Amino acid sequence: MSGTAERQEDANWRPGANPWLIAVIVTLAAFMEILDTTIVNVSLPQIAGSVSVSYEDATWTLTSYLVANGIVLTISGWLGRLLGRKRYFLICIAMFTVSSFLCGISADLGQLIVFRLMQGFFGGGLQPNQQSILLDTFEPAQRGRAFSVVAVAVIFAPIIGPTLGGWITDNYTWRWIFFVNIPIGIFTFFAVARLVEDPPWVQRERSSLEDVDYVGLALITLGLGCLQIMLDRGEDLDWFSSPQIRLFGAGGAAGIVGAIVWLLHTDKPVVNLRVYADRNFALGSVMTFGIFMILYSTAVLIPQLAQVQLGYTAFLAGLVLSPGAFLILLLIPLVARGLLPNVQTRYIIAFGFVSLGASLAYAYFEINPMLDFWTMCLLRAGQTFGLAFLFVPTSAISYSTVPRAMNNDATALYVLVRNVAGSIGISLAAALVVSRSQVHQAYLASHLTPLDQPYNALVSQLTGSLRALGVAPNALQSTANGLIEQQLTQQAALLAYMDVFAIAAIAAFLVVPVTFLFRGSKAGAAPGGH
Repeated sequence: MSGTAERQEDANWRPGANPWLIAVIVTLAAFMEILDTTIVNVSLPQIAGSVSVSYEDATWTLTSYLVANGIVLTISGWLGRLLGRKRYFLICIAMFTVSSFLCGISADLGQLIVFRLMQGFFGGGLQPNQQSILLDTFEPAQRGRAFSVVAVAVIFAPIIGPTLGGWITDNYTWRWIFFVNIPIGIFTFFAVARLVEDPPWVQRERSSLEDVDYVGLALITLGLGCLQIMLDRGEDLDWFSSPQIRLFGAGGAAGIVGAIVWLLHTDKPVVNLRVYADRNFALGSVMTFGIFMILYSTAVLIPQLAQVQLGYTAFLAGLVLSPGAFLILLLIPLVARGLLPNVQTRYIIAFGFVSLGASLAYAYFEINPMLDFWTMCLLRAGQTFGLAFLFVPTSAISYSTVPRAMNNDATALYVLVRNVAGSIGISLAAALVVSRSQVHQAYLASHLTPLDQPYNALVSQLTGSLRALGVAPNALQSTANGLIEQQLTQQAALLAYMDVFAIAAIAAFLVVPVTFLFRGSKAGAAPGGH
């Protein structure tokens, strides 16, 4: 077929099914996979008890999934070219569903880790393929609205995951957090087989096994595998004081740097990094990194604050996130339909970061030992309000100028950035809470001295109250000191959470000027227009 005929065929192609029905079906598959990255978290104690291992050992069910998932994300574009995108998507759905069933019937930890590796390996192809299909299915002018469907999976799933996981585990058994994927997987498999088709340009972009970039594949596997293990296990092993973490850190750095150098110089890279030469895509990836660092870190911090410091159950702590999740479902369609076609996209993104920074600053001022449930819901809702103005506009402008031939590589790298950002955000937030707690504890403890008048007054007040309660005279001083230490620990922890929210707020505000480096356009407009 001549080049002119190919261009004519490409221009005339339209999906056979309703594009919105395709969007819902492929997003359902991605929703299932994203949900599995967070739904397991609250079930780890039950999993550990069921298979008779420690909690630390049970966390390998998370680590194994994230490692396999992260590696495959990068090479999913190449696998799609090798197998055919629709065929590869169907294989991923089918095997993810089978792996979910096998996870649910696992008899011991070893089996569960192996099947979680399988689940992560096949799940890694779902998000990039979903976005590639949407990019090819919708015209540029409609992509903003199409990405509002994607946002349901990408933002709503990790927020609702812990709540759903806690409810399932409390009312049934941890095995059902995997079994729930089976009906969804079966339905989406047959729906995708019926509705989705590869456009002509995708059918022509076939690779062969002779084109395998083994060096690039090995370096990506080394770099991302070590990085993910380091991020997931670092807090448990006290970061770089552990020889294991230092080893994984060195392996991750060597693999990632080596992969970048190799992929930029080889003729047939397993993933084409030259897509970052597109300014909007490169800036969009930076924005996405910041968005998902904040999204995932705060989604962990708020329930952790509720459970550890305020005594909430796992289910109630998860419920704190729910109003924000439903607010995002209401706002994203309004942003996609009402703002994107009429306002420059970079202005919407700037407003989103300003709103996000303001809500994080509000959380800094509101955190206290008497924080109630509805105030916590309001804090989270304020953060999701800002996120509603970020995901869809950033996705739309990021892909707006990417050449169609690079869609597969672009989606693979974009989703990889999101996932790595989430892992870094969670690890960084956890490390900051611990380190800042220690700093505040040391500062507060310096005032616990007989030379400090407020300390003496507090001890006197507590011993008087304890004496009135019938505490033995010889235990009054030690009991009072114990109560003071308990208060000090809680105050130090709350101050640490305040510090993390303050740092996140500053980071959000600092990103605002960068948003104006995007080429000014409205969704669907040519870059530089309007």
